[in-house]
Amino acid sequence: MKVSRLLFCTALAGLVSGGAMAQQAAPAPALPDTVSVRGDHPGAKYDRHLFGQFAEHLGTGIYGGIWVGPNSKIPNVRGYRTDVLDALKAIKVPVVRWPGGCFADEYHWREGIGPRNKRPVKVNTNWGGVTEDNAVGTHEFMDYSELLGAEAYVSGNVGSAPPREMAEWVEYMTSPTGSTLAKERAANGRKTPWKLAMFGIGNELWGCGGNMTPEYAADETRRYSTFIKVPEGVQIMKVASGANSEDYNWTEVMMQKAASAFSGIGVHYYTVPGTWEQKGAATGFDEEAWARTLVKTMKMEELLQNHSRIMDKYDPKKRVALLVDEWGTWYDQEPGSHPGFLYQQNSLRDAVVASLNLDIFARHADRVRGANIAQMVNVLQAMLLTDGNRMVKTPTYWVFDLYKGYQDGTVLPVEVSSHWYRNGGHELRAVSSSAVRGTDGVVHVALTNVDPNQAANVSVQLAGISGGTVSGRILTGTTMDAHNTFDAPDTIRPVAFTGATLANGTLSVALPAKSVVMLDIR
Repeated sequence: MKVSRLLFCTALAGLVSGGAMAQQAAPAPALPDTVSVRGDHPGAKYDRHLFGQFAEHLGTGIYGGIWVGPNSKIPNVRGYRTDVLDALKAIKVPVVRWPGGCFADEYHWREGIGPRNKRPVKVNTNWGGVTEDNAVGTHEFMDYSELLGAEAYVSGNVGSAPPREMAEWVEYMTSPTGSTLAKERAANGRKTPWKLAMFGIGNELWGCGGNMTPEYAADETRRYSTFIKVPEGVQIMKVASGANSEDYNWTEVMMQKAASAFSGIGVHYYTVPGTWEQKGAATGFDEEAWARTLVKTMKMEELLQNHSRIMDKYDPKKRVALLVDEWGTWYDQEPGSHPGFLYQQNSLRDAVVASLNLDIFARHADRVRGANIAQMVNVLQAMLLTDGNRMVKTPTYWVFDLYKGYQDGTVLPVEVSSHWYRNGGHELRAVSSSAVRGTDGVVHVALTNVDPNQAANVSVQLAGISGGTVSGRILTGTTMDAHNTFDAPDTIRPVAFTGATLANGTLSVALPAKSVVMLDIR
């Protein structure tokens, strides 16, 4: 069967995306761009943990974003707001990292257990200097993870707490025995232990986690790891605090001196269009800022290649996973928002950033087996934005929805030959792609056109892939900064894509400008 080719624009109408009319794209290049998908050479698993989320005690990410309390008028389940919970379930969130971030290395877990009205009130010195009443602590987070159907990735406090504190926290969460800590957990409302899938040995030890040298951090990682003990038969991934962007020496030292102490190591990289002092606006930007942002996003490829190469020297069997446990766009805060809350709008540009990163992860799936976008709700490149009882799904949310069929599927190698998109001295390939055979046997092929002006004709050669039908969805918008608001929550969302035909093992795709498309071959 064929899916009819996309009809671009009539005189006054264009591609419909969430009720908004897309502007007519410039004619595509005469020669098609080509993509080769090798279904006959299956690669690594696209680990579902690559779709991980990050929930730090920052701004309204936790309070107002996830938690409103059981007495709130906002619909909730035991204090967790229902609309957010349902939206996250819909994209099959596999794992959530908590409580930070910089917040983690000033967090003392005992302050977040017991009756909520008796928990100490602290000041969040990292984010906005606001009070933290510890209403969301260990029980609330672990119960939320279960409610969400996600695994828990807890970051421990290496920066300001001794190893004993971390050891007792892990025992409190995981011990099934009649120990004093297990009895205390039961007295606080949880008799059976939780499943603690991942535990972070500190966060950003090179910065807010203690300003350590890599040599000192390696020694501390070995020391703290020694005391992270779980019951016999229980598995836990110990995650070392990894490098800041291209600090390759950090990875070198950690792998050389401490690799036996962990089974995962992080790396943090944020797409910042400008400088850290003047990052740039989340909306209202020009095309030069669009191009500059996407070029900076593509640096992720270089980082993963180089960090992986270092890890291969010390771990050729790839026992240790590389986790991109903080990534995403970072812009100037929205004008009028609380200082230090890192609240930013989320546009079509962010959707393209997300798709490019998910494609990059596919190319490194043998080593890169987890990632946590920053952050889940109301902070940085969020999935969801909330305001009182209202919630909106962002363009980034919809990219995660488009790609969710990738979870635990098999990566199919992809080669792309594309024309270049250039603007203001910035250049990158116009077409990005990845492909995965899902656990249900469906082949998913992602195509992104980063060019905001010009459509692309893409010829996709399918080797070793049997299938007679193709269907798809597309995410695009009328402008580069198209975004959803509380008053117009569906300005940009996926719609059916009819611009692909399948014949004789070849997909012919009319790929609109500034679009993300997911094709399913059955």
